[in-house]
Amino acid sequence: MTRNFRLTLCYDGTRYRGWQRQGNTDNTIQARMEGLLTRMLAQPVELAASGRTDAGVHARHQVCSFRVDTDYDTNFMLTELRKYLPEDIGAAALEEAPPKFHARLNCREKTYVYRVWNSEEPNVFERRYLYMYPAALELDAMQEAAALLLGEHDFSAFCSNKHMKKSAVRELKAVEIERLGGEVRLTFTGSGFLYNMVRILTGTLLEVGTGQRSVRSARTALESLDREQAGFTAPAQGLILWDVRY
Repeated sequence: MTRNFRLTLCYDGTRYRGWQRQGNTDNTIQARMEGLLTRMLAQPVELAASGRTDAGVHARHQVCSFRVDTDYDTNFMLTELRKYLPEDIGAAALEEAPPKFHARLNCREKTYVYRVWNSEEPNVFERRYLYMYPAALELDAMQEAAALLLGEHDFSAFCSNKHMKKSAVRELKAVEIERLGGEVRLTFTGSGFLYNMVRILTGTLLEVGTGQRSVRSARTALESLDREQAGFTAPAQGLILWDVRY
């Protein structure tokens, strides 16, 4: 009997080429997971994820779905997964899902966190998960600029894919910017995000925070639909897929 499963993963994306399976390498999260599940269940397994994370990006809460013909119970499958997964990929939960559940198509909201180490002091132990950016930041200006980007818009200016054929309209529901000691943490919640969108939003807001661009320029960039008008693309290692909601 074919059954549908919902798998929740967490992973350190440092050494992987992103989530999506690629023809020239098996060093992606999807390829590693599908290979293990295929061997474990003795049948081809194809995973659908809530969204694709880029090379070097991490996930605290990534949701996947897959269909297989098996009599194994979920506790056994989860135990076996945990036994053979590498130490930088974790299986947090596995449950049987309704037949029509699809991790990407049913996703309604995502939250990403971008972590900036905004201090001259070294942070050796978290260096893989932070963007080292010691320049002084004006958080109030960054929050003002972020507020100008909220709502449903065409976010083409904040997307690195120049040849995207689908709609670039997304709803940015909330942006929180806070200081936690030496860290400045930016939290983005939206209906969905374009390729590199969170990293470009972060780069734009950092430029506002250092005075390289005005608060209003964030809105001007949005309305221009021109990638060249937005800020730089912040590095991958500071970005974490934080939560996914259905």
